[in-house]
Amino acid sequence: MKILVIGGNGTIGKKVSTHLEKKHDVIIGGRNSGNLIIDISNTESIKNAFEKVGTLDAIVCIAGEARWDDFNQLSEDDYYIGLKSKLMGQVNVVRLGQHYLNKGGSITLSTGILADVPVVKTTSAAMVNGAIHSFIQAVDLEIENDIRVNAVSLGLVEDAYEKYKDYFPGHIPISMNQAVQSYVKSVEGKLRGEIIRCYR
Repeated sequence: MKILVIGGNGTIGKKVSTHLEKKHDVIIGGRNSGNLIIDISNTESIKNAFEKVGTLDAIVCIAGEARWDDFNQLSEDDYYIGLKSKLMGQVNVVRLGQHYLNKGGSITLSTGILADVPVVKTTSAAMVNGAIHSFIQAVDLEIENDIRVNAVSLGLVEDAYEKYKDYFPGHIPISMNQAVQSYVKSVEGKLRGEIIRCYR
């Protein structure tokens, strides 16, 4: 398969890309590095990237940001960061990317445990993650060409544990292999309209 991994040089993306490269032709997209420059918060950047890459069999998006801060410190503009990047950025990857997929192709988005188990300072991030979950289930009812759309929702991963452990007291980190296999399940399996949850 010819697969575009957006965010393929990130903490999780690099492991996913490396694994998928064993069997597939992987193109790495990123905001600042990769085979293809793509900023999902910019619609024109998404369009230009798809025009350059051509027809695909799968798209994996492991990108998008949202502001973390105390609820009373978050401004309206802070919320728009997550809305424009993590939420609408991924929605636009589906909206535009579907036209570059072969029949029966797949799109995998990324969310996280915050949609179900939020922690402090995550009202913005939890909100956009939950919205993507609803989007996945709704778009599956209408998307054409037998395209499958899923989301992988990860808990705290081992490689990010030291950085984020204070935000997630008592949470058991998941292995990078568990994280990678969640994406493999979406790309190489037959699931559609699913939230693939991987956390304890």
